[in-house]
Amino acid sequence: MITATDLHKEFNGGAVKALRGVSLTIKQGSFVAIIGASGSGKSTLMNVLSGLERADSGTVVACGQDLSAMTDKQLNEFRREYVGFVFQQYYLLPHLSVEKNVRLGADLAGNKNYLREIEAVGLADKLKAMPSALSGGEQQRVCIARALAKKPQILFLDEPTGALDESTGRSVLDYIAKLKAERGFTMVMVTHNRNIADMADSVVEMNSGKIIGVTDNPSPKSAYEIGW
Repeated sequence: MITATDLHKEFNGGAVKALRGVSLTIKQGSFVAIIGASGSGKSTLMNVLSGLERADSGTVVACGQDLSAMTDKQLNEFRREYVGFVFQQYYLLPHLSVEKNVRLGADLAGNKNYLREIEAVGLADKLKAMPSALSGGEQQRVCIARALAKKPQILFLDEPTGALDESTGRSVLDYIAKLKAERGFTMVMVTHNRNIADMADSVVEMNSGKIIGVTDNPSPKSAYEIGW
């Protein structure tokens, strides 16, 4: 599904070497957790794998397409068709209700059953609420519902439970995992929480812009079995 080869990425004129020769293969339908300390390159790797950013050198092939050779317009089309995102920042449109924010993602996939996603993240009673009226945790749940309503082939998540309490976080992770099993999409999650990584099929650990280990997990845990 995703093959990255010898990725390099620098910022600030080379002062920050975010990726230093990263190569990685992610199997179709798998759940991969990327862990590491702040500044280790986790989010940069996710952004390059998803086509949000370009590597300075190296290649990324996802869904049978070479992202490295695409124009900006082609990358936009690739992300729109294949990819869903859940970020630490919410990126909700402030002038749209919960329902309309989620519907933005649903419309890209022709998904008329998007209310299912809203109900699953516990916001059925907030359909008409505006983002300004929601707590941080509720806004994050809207983001998750919007991403899932798009029916992506690859779902990228950057600390998706950071703003959620334990009960809500477990229920949201459980729903995402069940939907992944049902729909068969690939999932790549950046997280500081090593407990959440116990749910993954494999765990990629990064440090100083390099992958320092990849561990396969023969018995992934459920959202209600992991520590918190």
